[in-house]
Amino acid sequence: MVPDSECLAVACEILDSLPIGDFGIKLNHRRLLDAILDLCGVPADKFRTICSAVDKLDKEPWSEVRREMVEEKGLSGDVADKIGEFVVLKGKPWDLYNSLMESKRFGSHKGALEAMEDLRILFEYLEAMDKLKFISFDLSLARGLDYYTGVIYEAVCMNGNTQVGSIGGGGRYDTLVSMFQEAGKVTPCVGVSVGIERVFTLMEERLRQEQGGSIKQPNVTVLVASAGDNMLLERMKLTNVLWDANISAEFSQQENPKLKFEIANALDRQIPFMVIVGEEEAKQGKCKVKDLNARTEDTVDVSDLVKTLRSKGVVPVGCEFAMEMLNGESA
Repeated sequence: MVPDSECLAVACEILDSLPIGDFGIKLNHRRLLDAILDLCGVPADKFRTICSAVDKLDKEPWSEVRREMVEEKGLSGDVADKIGEFVVLKGKPWDLYNSLMESKRFGSHKGALEAMEDLRILFEYLEAMDKLKFISFDLSLARGLDYYTGVIYEAVCMNGNTQVGSIGGGGRYDTLVSMFQEAGKVTPCVGVSVGIERVFTLMEERLRQEQGGSIKQPNVTVLVASAGDNMLLERMKLTNVLWDANISAEFSQQENPKLKFEIANALDRQIPFMVIVGEEEAKQGKCKVKDLNARTEDTVDVSDLVKTLRSKGVVPVGCEFAMEMLNGESA
């Protein structure tokens, strides 16, 4: 169970370091879920289809899941009710574990007791790594994929006590890789994944709330603009100079964008610098460097453009973190 605990610890550390708000990890054991179905009288050939129904409990009430089991899956009402007594149970890992063991809910069922022993060891490891506080022992968690063979888990973002979305999951799948290997060879596996798109969505939502409804974080350092018509090629040339120096920059793809709208765009996106070229500057090989934060403007030779921006604190892409560290040390 050491690899299982390490995967969960990694997931907890990743999610805890991100600005996504509160999260929790629901955890169960696939063999325990199978044992519950067996104890309740579910025929073995219906295990997977009933598991898929149980897996909907995070989105639908038990009454709807029970209806599906009985009316669509062909399970008897008495068996469905027995399942319901188990799958509604969830709580803090040690609280639910001790309650189940002390009440002998699984009797002498071999599969259930072996799964509970796995969980006991796992909870001890997670407690030692100070990660058990993120875990909820949830008997309704099924994770519908058939290849899971042991511990299963799903990370969810929480709004107070309300679950607002799955942001990761994983578990043990000891037989999956073996399907692609020579007969008789077994490769135990356990893993976890984080839903990057969902996490980015949550981070964006949080940033919008903090910034009053829109994301104003600049995605470039320099906006290259022009004054006058037919200056697209000049904007391209200047942007290319900055790109060659590995400076984050962009230019408008419109033929003749109005300068006042370009300035408004830079201000709204909080882009710190603009490089502006007009017809006269282009003829002289010059351009203007506008510092929007300091509200200053300098006319410089294009050959000095990169040096001028660097003197104002602009660093190459990928070096921002190092600059922050240096500034922190000098502060």
